[in-house]
Amino acid sequence: MRLVTFSEGGSTRIGLLVGEAIIDLSVAAPDLPREMVAFLEAGDEVMALARKVTGETPTLKLADVELRSPVLRPPKILAVGLNYREHVEETGRELPKFPIIFNKQSTSATGPFSPIYRPKESVAMDYEGEMGVVIGKRCRRVPKDRYKEVIAGYTVLNDVTIRDWQRRTPTMTMGKSWDSHCPMGPALVTVDEVDISKLDLKTLVNGEVRQHSDTSHLIFDVPTLIEHLSTAFTLEPGDVIATGTCAGVAAAMDGQPWLKHGDVVRVEIEQLGAIENKVVDDNEGTLIE
Repeated sequence: MRLVTFSEGGSTRIGLLVGEAIIDLSVAAPDLPREMVAFLEAGDEVMALARKVTGETPTLKLADVELRSPVLRPPKILAVGLNYREHVEETGRELPKFPIIFNKQSTSATGPFSPIYRPKESVAMDYEGEMGVVIGKRCRRVPKDRYKEVIAGYTVLNDVTIRDWQRRTPTMTMGKSWDSHCPMGPALVTVDEVDISKLDLKTLVNGEVRQHSDTSHLIFDVPTLIEHLSTAFTLEPGDVIATGTCAGVAAAMDGQPWLKHGDVVRVEIEQLGAIENKVVDDNEGTLIE
């Protein structure tokens, strides 16, 4: 299945993406939860009920809805640094002996076609196309050979980064967590739909290919990441793991062509789909509610 979160008619709910249309689960299976985390928390029985309606006629055209991040507000966004050999080489760093983990704040999540905001506090805005893993079950100390049991599915994401803020401190969190800097989607593709061992990945800026690799080049693969993270703390339904980016980031290119207002960034992953986000200058001021 390809699970989506979408807004239409004044409400936000979940559905099944079928080509260029959506089966609205609030119509096809009205007893199911209408929010993705609640849906995942409900477990295998609810997932099975959703599968039963996959053959129904879609009720909405994709063009008539706004796709949102599959998980609107992930409980955790856990990202992996330096997880492709070519990216390690372009940064001049040594290959990591253990996964390098950092957080992106949950408020950085945004939709697959929503704008990403370039802050006035920096010009050093970069892109990082990545495969995302969405956790489906509450779990701890998961061995590698059982990793599929705890994954709901996979998605496309862009680990947008403000490089100078990233480098201010070793934790990297401040440079990784700006609002709108984790666009995801277009769908959560369930584990039974895809083999992630070698998925082609591309990042394009204004149509120019900047990054091109495939998931077979991950230094620490998904089973290893699941085992490593869950050894220390509990993973929860809706948590997202950004598995790392490949070579070709702006920071490592001649002239460092940072993202600017009006640029369009597209991340494509074979079998998972594509996200495309326009860069917009963030001119908003103080917000206190």
